[in-house]
Amino acid sequence: MSNTLEAVHLLEVTLQKLLSNYEFLVKENQILLQTNTKLQQQLLENEQFLANQKKEYEMLKIAKTIEGSSKDTKDTKLKINALIREIDKCIVQLQE
Repeated sequence: MSNTLEAVHLLEVTLQKLLSNYEFLVKENQILLQTNTKLQQQLLENEQFLANQKKEYEMLKIAKTIEGSSKDTKDTKLKINALIREIDKCIVQLQE
């Protein structure tokens, strides 16, 4: 009888430890999920910032070329032509 009581008590202690570990892991998982969400949001914001910076850099490059700088004039002309084609496409879509 004593062995049975000890076994039951040991089982209860083990179950309490398991439940405690489970609750801890659930909380830790929630914290990690929140951290992951925040980091994904930061990554998205950084990617958008980088994309905006690249656009701004390209515009500055075009502006410098238009100013009279002979450097990158070919690239600027190609970029302007590409922009004109995009505008033409938009006009065609608006007319439809």
